[in-house]
Amino acid sequence: MTTESENTVPESSDKELSDAVDEALAEVEVDEVAVLTSDLQRVQAEYANYRKRVDRDRITANEITTAIVLSEMLPVLDDISRAEEHGELTGGFKAVADQLQAITTKLGLSQFADVDVPFDPNIHEALIHSTSPEVTETLVTQVLQPGFKFKERVIRPARVAVTDPETN
Repeated sequence: MTTESENTVPESSDKELSDAVDEALAEVEVDEVAVLTSDLQRVQAEYANYRKRVDRDRITANEITTAIVLSEMLPVLDDISRAEEHGELTGGFKAVADQLQAITTKLGLSQFADVDVPFDPNIHEALIHSTSPEVTETLVTQVLQPGFKFKERVIRPARVAVTDPETN
């Protein structure tokens, strides 16, 4: 009789052990799925960030290239402006000049040449200084050569004459 009771104890313990092993394996499988899922999510997030960075870098490279080309065209635009001031811009050349200016404006190039504005060293290059008791701050009083911006970036500062307040 002792053999029967000994046999029943191991059977129940084998069943408990088998259940414990099955439960542990289920937890391991769930953990593996969770680990693989988190790895997949991390890789997807890294790829999305990579694509955004590449797109941003591509746009930046395009803007830098456009700014370089436009800055090389500034002497041509200066010559066109001088020819127009002297009345030498007529006929077919005027049509070409107008089209060139329209294209550069469309690309984002803008000219600035304001007078009687406060001097800003970020957008102005002072070539001539004078003083006057009539001004309270340093003002741009004459534009010698207009400045150009590509979008919000200064390609060439305006070359200006400034008037400083007199110091006593």
